[in-house]
Amino acid sequence: MSRGKHHTHGHHLNLFTPGLPPQTLTPHAYINLPDKDALVSEFQGKSLTHIRTPALVIDRATFADNCARMHKRALKLGMGFRAHVKTHKTAEGTRLQLKSSVSQTNSAVVSTLMEAWGIVHSGLVADGTVNDVSHSINTPLSILQRICYPKILYGLPVSPAKIADLHTLRTALSTYGAVLRLMVDHPYQVRALEAFDREHPTTNTALSQWSIFIKLDVGTKRAGVAPLSTELNGLIDTCISSASVNIHGFYAHAGHSYASTSQDQAASNLHAELEAVNSAARHAIPKYKSHGLSEPAFVLSVGATPTAHATSGDHIQIPTPLNGAIELHAGNYPMLDSQQLATNLVEDEDVSQRVLASVASYYTGRGEGDEAMCDVGAIGMSKDRGPIPGFGKVVNILREGEKMGWSPRETGWTLGRISQEHGILTRANKRAPEQEDDILRLGDVVAIIGQHACLTAAGYPWYYIVDSKDESRGSKVVDVWVPWKGW
Repeated sequence: MSRGKHHTHGHHLNLFTPGLPPQTLTPHAYINLPDKDALVSEFQGKSLTHIRTPALVIDRATFADNCARMHKRALKLGMGFRAHVKTHKTAEGTRLQLKSSVSQTNSAVVSTLMEAWGIVHSGLVADGTVNDVSHSINTPLSILQRICYPKILYGLPVSPAKIADLHTLRTALSTYGAVLRLMVDHPYQVRALEAFDREHPTTNTALSQWSIFIKLDVGTKRAGVAPLSTELNGLIDTCISSASVNIHGFYAHAGHSYASTSQDQAASNLHAELEAVNSAARHAIPKYKSHGLSEPAFVLSVGATPTAHATSGDHIQIPTPLNGAIELHAGNYPMLDSQQLATNLVEDEDVSQRVLASVASYYTGRGEGDEAMCDVGAIGMSKDRGPIPGFGKVVNILREGEKMGWSPRETGWTLGRISQEHGILTRANKRAPEQEDDILRLGDVVAIIGQHACLTAAGYPWYYIVDSKDESRGSKVVDVWVPWKGW
């Protein structure tokens, strides 16, 4: 076994030769998105029973309330906040995430370069919406414009094949005085950035170094290096000795916190995130001194939607002493889903998105308490699962001519099985419907909270927007949001 491991390790090192792989660019010029104005003209004012299914609907009021609640939590703890836009991928949603009724934050993180370009092309950087103040979440905009400049974090560890594209993006951002931050978790990523800089020298001081977060793995085993590991030690040394990068801070995301089922469990994961980034910073600071460099002001970025929700508790343990400024980040929280409901940190009323599907057929006596077919399947819901059984929870039944609203209710139905383009609705309690309101009729429209909003939303070319606080109580379309598509 030891020989095999040694051989694999040596082969692994041989892969990382000097130079860069062929570079690729984001094809944003070739992605033709639907025309928002035309969609609004067509659908604004229409009842939800009059739009084609399957459809994704977002309640703007609940979405905005969720954003304000997250700002309030960060503000209470004196943390900065960075909004991840990967769930909805829209300009309108990003604005609500960054500027709420409570306060504002001005830092964004993206999962794809298409999202980053979408932020730029939508004017969110030019108008100062995307900005970055890690130490404060309630600084007035006038002060933000004087002391800050826009920044976007690309949240995937750097792929060597995308560095030219990242350079094009940071050059575009620099025209607004903006900075692109990157994430690294391997020394070769730093070497690749150095190789690019050698091939493309610049006299622009704003582009003289790449600003980076070092990504830590706190148990999810997705991206990142283990805290207090020899790999982390080597990566920090590589970064400090490199003329191409500057460590902005350390970043941890407890993706496994989605399995939390209580405030205490989520808080425990948050504590692990905090300890990881703080210990990494503590380990790095003496290295700067040994290189004759001034002590850095690190940003310690932590969060996932469950751990961010855990900040509402009264027993959050902040490590002392802190070796940087804490920044909270999250992305799913404006929309939420069944996986988040399973954490017991949010309620049905907090979920701002629904998938609408039409009942196409009904099967009396089939299964355990009747079944029905609807016109949404894996493409429109995703096949993600969670602690709550099924692929989605039916929280309303909409019928033409009957009083409708956004508020969820118990219907007894769940999306129990799915194929590519259709799903089977089953009885969650394994009993046939007893109330007239819960009996499904062909043509009924069911509102479903799916398992994972991020993947569900990806299946739709646009989202219908309602407002549960207007006179229609969320039963009529007030806007249409068009998400950024592609990678």
